Amino acid sequence: MEYNVIGKTGIQVSSLCFGTMSFGGVADEETSIAMFNRCREVGINFFDTANVYSKGKSEEILGKCMQGIRDELVLTTKVHGKMGNDVNDRGLSRRHIMHEVENSLQRLGTDRIEFYFVHQFDSLTAIEETLRAMDDLQKQGKILYPAVSNWAAWQIAKALGISERESLARFELIQPMYNLVKRQAEVEILPLAESENMGVIPYSPLGGGLLTGKYSGPSKPNEGRLVEQENYSKRYEEKIYFETADRFSKYAKDHGYHPATLAVAWVKSHPAITAPIIGSRNLEQLEPSLAALDIKMDEEWRQTISALSVAPPPATDRSEVTN
Repeated sequence: MEYNVIGKTGIQVSSLCFGTMSFGGVADEETSIAMFNRCREVGINFFDTANVYSKGKSEEILGKCMQGIRDELVLTTKVHGKMGNDVNDRGLSRRHIMHEVENSLQRLGTDRIEFYFVHQFDSLTAIEETLRAMDDLQKQGKILYPAVSNWAAWQIAKALGISERESLARFELIQPMYNLVKRQAEVEILPLAESENMGVIPYSPLGGGLLTGKYSGPSKPNEGRLVEQENYSKRYEEKIYFETADRFSKYAKDHGYHPATLAVAWVKSHPAITAPIIGSRNLEQLEPSLAALDIKMDEEWRQTISALSVAPPPATDRSEVTN
């Protein structure tokens, strides 16, 4: 197993992170524990969850898995999503953050969270308020570092500026969506991370299953996220995504690789990436993603695969080079 350092924190994590969104949902407790143990067998020490996953059940199961080995693991969880029926049971207010971190710590059975993610942007709460709450949690030892998911690059950059100005704990880890058909992170988020020495653990390297080969060919499956979950079907509904997935699946199979293995390896090969987040419903589905650990993709190979998809446009309209 190769281990990478998250930004400037000095914390070393496995080159794959296992995401536990399936725990307590499509994966029952027995299957969840089996997947956790398999990840540990190959050397994964990095696990990602969220309070909203299966309404807290994911955190509870992960907490059971960690018993006796907590100090060997690096853990993330998240705050923002709706956790109750009260109007204040959501968002990034100090009130909600302080309440939910205690709930997450209890469910996880731990005294601290290495990286605590703000899960979405909250337009109702000033960024300063959120950052001060996170800074207080760090001072209390309940979290080690604040982290950010699903914010735009300008929002992250603004937060970094506020943290610097106010001497607050800054975001040290970013969790964006990134895969061969969703490459928007390449435009500003990944360059921002490299510039500011931040870790990056992207989710959905398989495009919700689109890049596994499951949806390629004339017949389509009757199960899977793209079929069962409306948010995924809308996220990947564009025809060009399926065309890219077909080209990629053919390339992978022609070269003797499972498409899922090559899809994760491609994400992992970007120099700004610390560890892609892999996930699974069961052990059988997990294995192709784990196989990406054995692939060392150089830049030439990466560019060959990148050419199978459409690169996002640059952040500015001017792309010519001038002296």
